[in-house]
Amino acid sequence: MENETSPTAVDTAPATEFVPEARDIVLSLWNEALVFLQGLMRTWNAYQVMIIAGVVILSWVIAKLVGPRLYDWLRGREGWPKWKMRFGVLVHRRLQMIFFVLLMWPLVWFMREYTWPSRSYLLGASAQLAQAWLIIAIVTRLISNGFLRSMVRYAGWTWVTFSILGITEDIQSLLDSAALSIGETRISVWVVLQAVFVIGVLFVMARFVSTTTSSRIRQNKEISPSMQVLAVKFLQVILYGMAFFVGLRAVGVDLTGLAVLSGAIGVGLGFGLAKVVSNLVSGVIILLDKSIKPGDVISLGETFGWINSLGARYVSVVTRDGKEYLIPNEDLITGQVVNWSHSNDFVRLDIYFGTAYGCDPHDVRRIAIEAAKSVDRVLSFKAPVCHIVGFGDSSVDYILRFWISDPTGGLTNIRGNVYLALWDAFQENSISIPFPQREVRMLEDEDQPTPQTAPQAAPQAD
Repeated sequence: MENETSPTAVDTAPATEFVPEARDIVLSLWNEALVFLQGLMRTWNAYQVMIIAGVVILSWVIAKLVGPRLYDWLRGREGWPKWKMRFGVLVHRRLQMIFFVLLMWPLVWFMREYTWPSRSYLLGASAQLAQAWLIIAIVTRLISNGFLRSMVRYAGWTWVTFSILGITEDIQSLLDSAALSIGETRISVWVVLQAVFVIGVLFVMARFVSTTTSSRIRQNKEISPSMQVLAVKFLQVILYGMAFFVGLRAVGVDLTGLAVLSGAIGVGLGFGLAKVVSNLVSGVIILLDKSIKPGDVISLGETFGWINSLGARYVSVVTRDGKEYLIPNEDLITGQVVNWSHSNDFVRLDIYFGTAYGCDPHDVRRIAIEAAKSVDRVLSFKAPVCHIVGFGDSSVDYILRFWISDPTGGLTNIRGNVYLALWDAFQENSISIPFPQREVRMLEDEDQPTPQTAPQAAPQAD
């Protein structure tokens, strides 16, 4: 009686795909490399290697001759746009490869026309490699991030090399054989590389769209600065989030397992990243309530300056002395902040001074007001005022109040200019500014009491 397999067993059996062992793939690649090296020892293959070496040397010599002239020519292009200048610098750096490609393809065409195809195989492969590397170097220059640009460039060079040499399938099988299985999920090196490449490309596209859209949002004068920052941040989160999840789905990663991961991340945020989350939430609140915005002049403790930018975690405040303080968003929410230009740019400043009792206070007030009006930054439609605030020990005390509309120009300097105007005006009108005086009286010797001499003690008897 023959053994038969039931139909049910055949239908429910999982489909398996044969994947060669990594050791067999490596041995196969090694054998192909040995065959290729042995083939180089043949006469015409050796000739092709020497021709390639000669073209490399010739292209190097031409690049050395043309390079300095091209560099001097580029330095004279001062009116060029930035992208043209960057392209010129790229061409200057890749001169040797450019001349190698320009010399190799006519040589390959000549060899294919007048010799057998086998006598130009290495020449054609080297020309294809050089051309592909040159195109990848030029295209990847569009990526602004240096680290990402290097990764994409080297990955592209490696993959193009494998494709031209015809070992792409073997390399793919080798990378796919190195895998890790977690339950029903199988993660291989090939899947990871695919994910990195796809997500990287999508991130570059998201960055391009974000930069273009952000510039248009910032150019719209109808949107307030704080809402512009909020819209840009929200757009960046949406674009980069979509790029990440779409990239994972493109390589076949099941996103349902991310639910457990998101819960773990939430627990981690609650315990270890509480401050970071607090700053992020505070940043969103600042953008929504419009309490501060780029360009506002604020005071927080001893820090006085204007807001340069609003970040997700901190606010950049630039002071008058050029220092840039990165203040956490939480401090701006919980602390007492003085916003000098929250609802408008008008700021009132007070300065105090005193004059001698012999000066007419009516004249002093009039002269002080006129002196304040003579300073450029003091507003004339909000007229300065001067009042007596007290009678001191040696002076009559006054307060002078005036308004300015440009607090970003500084407060100490405008106070100094008003004080200087007061000094000049008082000098012209003979108004004196008193200072405390002390009188020292010297007592005569006869008025001083004569100190009494203490009686001497009687000698004691032995």
